[in-house]
Amino acid sequence: MRMSPLSLGASTAALASLLPTPALAEFFADSKADLELRNFYFNSDYRQPNARQSKREEWAQGFILNFESGFTEGPVGFGIDALGMLGVKLDSGPDRQNSGLLPVGDEHAPDDYSKLGLTGKLRLSKSTLRVGTLIPKMQTVRSNESRLLPQTFEGAHVVSREIDGLTFNAGRLTRNRVRNDSANEQMTVAGSNIRGGQDTDEFNFAGLRYDWSKRLTTVYDYGHLDQNYKQHMLNVLHTLPIGDNQSLKTDLRYARSRKAGNTNVDNDALGAKFTYTLGGHAFGIAYQKMSGETGFPHLNGTDSYLVNYVMLSPDFASPGERSWQLRYDFDFAAIGIPGLTFMTRYLKGDHFDSSSGAAGQEWERNTDLGYTFQSGALKNFNVRWRNGIYRSRGATELDQNRLILSYTLPLL
Repeated sequence: MRMSPLSLGASTAALASLLPTPALAEFFADSKADLELRNFYFNSDYRQPNARQSKREEWAQGFILNFESGFTEGPVGFGIDALGMLGVKLDSGPDRQNSGLLPVGDEHAPDDYSKLGLTGKLRLSKSTLRVGTLIPKMQTVRSNESRLLPQTFEGAHVVSREIDGLTFNAGRLTRNRVRNDSANEQMTVAGSNIRGGQDTDEFNFAGLRYDWSKRLTTVYDYGHLDQNYKQHMLNVLHTLPIGDNQSLKTDLRYARSRKAGNTNVDNDALGAKFTYTLGGHAFGIAYQKMSGETGFPHLNGTDSYLVNYVMLSPDFASPGERSWQLRYDFDFAAIGIPGLTFMTRYLKGDHFDSSSGAAGQEWERNTDLGYTFQSGALKNFNVRWRNGIYRSRGATELDQNRLILSYTLPLL
């Protein structure tokens, strides 16, 4: 009999209730819970003459309640995680919806929406199995958390660290709940010029990460979206200390994606990013190249693990596209203002066919300014402003602003 994630979580809870009190000591002692309050204002202004929707503007309040238990004592430990989320509309309109903050209604966005997730977990030695609601952060599948509430999946995920320095993970996802929806749905492929995508309830993944030292890490990930595509991804991370408060970080990425079913997926993605850090300053440069008949594929609604996946553009990953990025970060703690951070970057892509048939070109500029209060009644209260400008030849012209206020209240 196949057990659903919810049934497994309930069974785990029932099992824990039958265990003797001493076995539950770590279960309760290591439990933690917090409530995140997230207030989000979103404004997108589409400036091209033929825009189907000239503006997307919404304001919403989010509540994210997260509980993580410890594990029961003994050779095999059991635990439970729970996630409750609520999104409340503060402002929207029929001609301003579809910002990603709220569900899209026939005429109006609903007044609120909610999500509930339950995860049963099991620990044996240095390996942990989780079954139920998951928020994966891997090369092949990265849940989107860039709006009011995070994207979640249903499935099973095992992570093993039995060998020092080596992390193995594998699992299967069966349902996808996108960031602004309450319903779990089947998964499908997203990406530029990809055709023939088929809904499915099976995404299998596996990966290996090895930390050769504190400075060098290699990662391999495999993903297979049934009836859609297969993907192999490699990542090399290296940090080179140069002197006092100086370092050079290298991030190399390669992904090979091919059709597995009725799609036309055919993509090789190569990316390289270099970041030089000097005190509170960080100077970055990145280059990305797409090869093949389609753009880079990923699960619908997820973030893309490409070096030039940023705020507005669909990851600068059209078929054949070349793109580069310049980035600058500054941490004001270096001059005595901890909690204040600044980032700006510029990206440009070309060598692809635009929707108008002309030689494609696109560029994007982002600015991010944030401050986290360090003490007093507002300690850990974060204020963040994000601005993005995107232009492409003969297509989208977009200006966007996001204002995010967030505070996490520890409960346990």
